[in-house]
Amino acid sequence: MSTDNEHCNSLINETSPYLLQHAHNPVEWYPWGTQALDKARRENKPILLSVGYSACHWCHVMAHESFEDPDTAALMNRLFVNIKVDREERPDLDKIYQGAHSLLTQRPGGWPLTVFLTPDDQVPFFAGTYFPDEPRHGMPSFQDLMQRVHDFLGNNEADIRKQNETLISALQAMDSATAAETLNALPLDAARQQLEQAFDERHGGFGSAPKFPHPTNIERLLRHWASAQTSAGTRDQRALHMAVYTLEKMARGGMFDQLAGGFCRYSVDDHWMIPHFEKMLYDNGALLALYAEAFAATGNPLFRRVCEQTADWVMHEMQAPGGGYYSSLDADSEGEEGRYYVWTPAEVRSLLREDDYAIFARRYGLDRAANFEGRWHLHVVRTLAQLAEEFSLDVAEIEQADQRARVHLLEARRQRIAPGRDDKILTAWNGLMIRGMAIAARHLDAPQWAKSAERALDFIHTRLWQDGRLLATCKDERAHLNAYLDDYVYLIDGILELLQVRFRDRDLSFAIELAEVVLAHFQDPQGGFFFTSDDHEALIQRPKPAHDDAMPSGNGIAAKVLGRLGNLLGESRYLAAAEQTLKAIWPGIQGMPHGHASLLVALEESLYPYQTIVIRGAAGTMTEWQSTATQPYAPRRLTLTIPDNIATLPGQLAERSPRQETVAYCCNAHTCSAPLTDSSTFSTALSNNDIKDTA
Repeated sequence: MSTDNEHCNSLINETSPYLLQHAHNPVEWYPWGTQALDKARRENKPILLSVGYSACHWCHVMAHESFEDPDTAALMNRLFVNIKVDREERPDLDKIYQGAHSLLTQRPGGWPLTVFLTPDDQVPFFAGTYFPDEPRHGMPSFQDLMQRVHDFLGNNEADIRKQNETLISALQAMDSATAAETLNALPLDAARQQLEQAFDERHGGFGSAPKFPHPTNIERLLRHWASAQTSAGTRDQRALHMAVYTLEKMARGGMFDQLAGGFCRYSVDDHWMIPHFEKMLYDNGALLALYAEAFAATGNPLFRRVCEQTADWVMHEMQAPGGGYYSSLDADSEGEEGRYYVWTPAEVRSLLREDDYAIFARRYGLDRAANFEGRWHLHVVRTLAQLAEEFSLDVAEIEQADQRARVHLLEARRQRIAPGRDDKILTAWNGLMIRGMAIAARHLDAPQWAKSAERALDFIHTRLWQDGRLLATCKDERAHLNAYLDDYVYLIDGILELLQVRFRDRDLSFAIELAEVVLAHFQDPQGGFFFTSDDHEALIQRPKPAHDDAMPSGNGIAAKVLGRLGNLLGESRYLAAAEQTLKAIWPGIQGMPHGHASLLVALEESLYPYQTIVIRGAAGTMTEWQSTATQPYAPRRLTLTIPDNIATLPGQLAERSPRQETVAYCCNAHTCSAPLTDSSTFSTALSNNDIKDTA
C-alpha cells in the first residue's frame, strides 16, 4: 500500500486501522459522516461506498489493483464522493448495505462490498463486491464499471428513483412479521433434523466448501444431546456425534493453527485443510467456549489441547497491555496470503532432530504432496495413537516429540514478518472473548484465563462505559461511536459467564445497568430489539437482526441473557422482554430453525425450567461445591458462588442469605428447593436434575 506521506485524504484522523491503511491512497476517501454526505448532496454526485476490514484478503487485492492506482483514483474522484467504511466499527452500515446488495443482486454479499448510492438519500442503486482492475472471470474492469454506473444514473434517474422506493420498502419489510401468541418446542427438533440433513458425514461440518465453523449450530447439537431424550429414553447420540466429529475434524485441520493455537476464519476446501488465513477475535471467542463445553461433555483430550493453545494465543498475541482484546490478524504478510504459516520439508528438517522430523512429517503431511501453492500448510494427517503404533513407541513419547517439534517451529516462525494486527478494541467482540475465556476457565479449571477475561471486562467498564452508555470501539486511548445491540448483549453474556467463575458484585451491577439500557433504548414496542439505539444516527433502515451469521444474532443473545437475568433476579420485565422477542421473531424461527440457533437457546430456556444456583459461604470454603455445580456440562444452569461478606445483593438474590455453614439455594424457574447444607445431598440434587423436564 502507498506510504506517500506527501498526500493524505480525510481518513488520516480515523481510529480504524483499516481506514488508516487507505489514508494515503490517491482516492479522496472520506469516512462516513456529515462532511461526505453533505458534499454529495451539494455537488449532486453519487456516492461510491466501499466496505471492508483490515484482515480481508480481497480487500487488499482491490486496494492494490484499484485504490492505489492514480488513473483509477482520478476517475473515482471525478465521478463520485468516495466513502470508506470499516465494517467492524460500523456494523450498522454493513448490515444495511449487505442486505441491500442481496436484494439488488439476489446473491449473498461479502467483502469488499462496493455499493453506489444516490447522493441525496444514500439509497443504493447498484451493488457488488470485488471488481478487478482488468476484465476477467466475466466481470468488467472497475474503471469501466464506474463509468457505466455513473452514466446509467444520469440517463435513467427516474427509473432508479422508482427502484429505490421499492428497495426501501423491501428493507423495511425484512424485519416485519406477525407475532406469535404462543411458543412451542417444535423448532428445537426441526433444527436438529435440518442440521443432520446438511451434515457432511465424511469431513464434518455442514454443507460444502467454503466450510465455516458455525459454532451456534454445533452448540445446538450439543445442547440437544444434553437435554433431549430419544423415544428409547436415551440421549441423542447422533446429535453428539455430529458435534464431536465436526470439532475433531476442525481441530486436526489447517483452519486451526497447529503451532500457536487459534482458528482462522474458514476453510476453502471440504477437508478443513486450507484456511482463509485471517484470524478473527469473534471466531475464537465462540470456538473457545464451544471446545470447552465439548470437553466438559466428553472429556476428549484433543478438545482440552485446543482450548489450552487457543487461550494461550489469545493472551500472548491478542490481549492489549491495558486488558482489552485486539480485533484480528491479517491473512497476508509480505504481500502474500498465508506466507507466515506455510513451510517446506527442508525448512522443517533443518530445525528438528532426525527422529522428531520423521514423526512430525508423518503427523502433519510433510511426506505428502504440497497443499498450498507449492508449500505445506500443517494439518493433522495421523493421530498420536496411529503414530505410536507405526513407530513402536508409547503415545506419551510421540506426544513429547510432537511438542518438541512444535516449540522449535513456532520459535522459528516468530522470526518471520508477522501478519498485520488490527489493534482496535471492539466492545462486542471483547464480550464474545470474555465469555469464551470464562467458560473455558470454568470447565478446565484454569483461573488464569478468567483473570484475562476480568482484565478485558475492567478495560471495557473503565474506558468504554461513559455517562451510562457504551461506546463501540477504542484505539490508541480514543473511544468513540455509539454502541450497538451486540455490544450490550454480548457483554452481558460474557459477564454472566465470568460471574460463575468468580463473583464480583460490581460486575453483576454492571450487567443490570447494561440490560436497563437495552430495554430503554433498543427495544421494539412490537417485541424484539433493533440493532441501533433510538438516539442513533438516522439511516435508511433500522435493522432488527434475528438470523445468526458469523456471529450470533443480537436478538438471540438478548433473549437469552434477559431470560437468565430475569430468573436470577426475579425480574419480570426481563422475562417478559425475552418472551416478546421470541414471539416477535417466531415466523422466522419456524421458517428456518437452524438459522436461528441463538434464539433457540432462549426458546429452550423459556420453555423448560432454567436452573439457577446460589452458593453462599465463607470465602475459600466453597470450592468443592462450586466445582460440583459448574464444571460438568449443564447448559441450562447458572451458578453464582457468593462469599458471605457481600451483604447487599439485587432482586431476589437478597433472599439468598448466608448461614453458619455453606448453603446452596437451587431453583428451577420459579420453583426452589429447601436450602441445602450437605455437600452430598447437593451433588445428588444436581445429578438428578441433569435430564429433567426434557426438551
